Amino acid sequence: MLDAARQEAAREEAARQEAQRLQAAQREAAQRAEAERQAAVQREAAQRLQAQQEAERQAAAQREAAQRAEAQREAERQATAQRDTLQRAQAQQAAERQAAAQREAAQRAEAQREVERQATAQRAQAQQEAERQAAAQREAAQRAEAQREVERQAAVQREAAQRAQAQQEADRQAAAQREAAQRAEAQREAERLAAAQREALQRAQAQQAAERQVAAQRESAQREAAQREAQREAERQAAAQAQQAQQAQQQAAARLEAERADAARQAAERQAAAKAQAAADAAQREERLKAIGRQLNEEADRREAAARASPPTLPSASSLRRGRMFGRSDANAELVRYAQAWARKIEMNMTFDLVREPAKQPHTDPIVTVAMRADGTVESVSFVRGSGVPALDEAIRQVIQSQLPYPPFPPALARDYDVIEIRRTWVFDIAIRLN
Repeated sequence: MLDAARQEAAREEAARQEAQRLQAAQREAAQRAEAERQAAVQREAAQRLQAQQEAERQAAAQREAAQRAEAQREAERQATAQRDTLQRAQAQQAAERQAAAQREAAQRAEAQREVERQATAQRAQAQQEAERQAAAQREAAQRAEAQREVERQAAVQREAAQRAQAQQEADRQAAAQREAAQRAEAQREAERLAAAQREALQRAQAQQAAERQVAAQRESAQREAAQREAQREAERQAAAQAQQAQQAQQQAAARLEAERADAARQAAERQAAAKAQAAADAAQREERLKAIGRQLNEEADRREAAARASPPTLPSASSLRRGRMFGRSDANAELVRYAQAWARKIEMNMTFDLVREPAKQPHTDPIVTVAMRADGTVESVSFVRGSGVPALDEAIRQVIQSQLPYPPFPPALARDYDVIEIRRTWVFDIAIRLN
């Protein structure tokens, strides 16, 4: 099921990426088509402008050529007229010599008329030249206006291209921001799921530690004569179990990435199951601890009866009346209250600074038995299961010694016991917790 879910998630992710790639390709193709269309429009406008300029240039050249031809014809006509006049004047000179006065007058009149005609022709030519220059100026103004219009259109197109590019950049940045937000949300979801799984794993380890503690207590109650050997065996088993727990933790961490899709659902199911199992286990542990307490009390009574039946000897540690508090409950309410007060003093008095640095190293939650005398002094500190970090074990001893003196036994408790053995599992997170 997990493989199918992962494959489905991978297919969905691949489909999503392919859709995004296709959308990006379509946008890019549309952009290229728009850019090519604009370039074609610009080329066509430039070609039209160039053709218009060429046509205007040819028209101007034709007009100028026509004007030059007209001026040439006018000059030839004038030269022909002058030649004709000169020929007529020469032909008439012989006849006109007889009437010199008349001819001279006629010649002066003709010369006057010729001067006026030439002046008229020159004025007409000057007028034509002025009109040609004005036409050339108008043509230049039109070409300049056309050039300005082309430049304005090019500026408009550049501005449109810049706006389109800015819009594309804004879209790209918005898409990048959305993608970053999605990645951040996915990262937060992964961290939340990882935290839920770590919490579930810690609860499972705590449950295993409690079960191992009950097993060790049962072993101690049943085999008190071989307690040291059993204790060493328990320590070896605890080390092996700790190694297994570490391996399980490593395997769980390796599975975290693969189990993202259904981690939340599984975590909820495990929490519900863990709560139900914890309630059932708590009830069972209470019954087992009560049975162990009754058995230990019976054994203590037998030892006391044997001590009373034997000849009097000097007091020793083995002859002291000893009580044991290995769980959270006991038939002796005074014993339960004293153990709780003793644990609170360690938990509430800023003792975490002594174990802060060594507790950062990978370790197993240690199980520690502290034997307390009736006057509030410590008889001994023994480790049912060490932490695996010598510096941390030594720091635990320092924490216990730093809280001396502990409260003496209440009178009701002192009447029954000389020494009380309190066993707790030490847990380190942001403070010391004795479970």
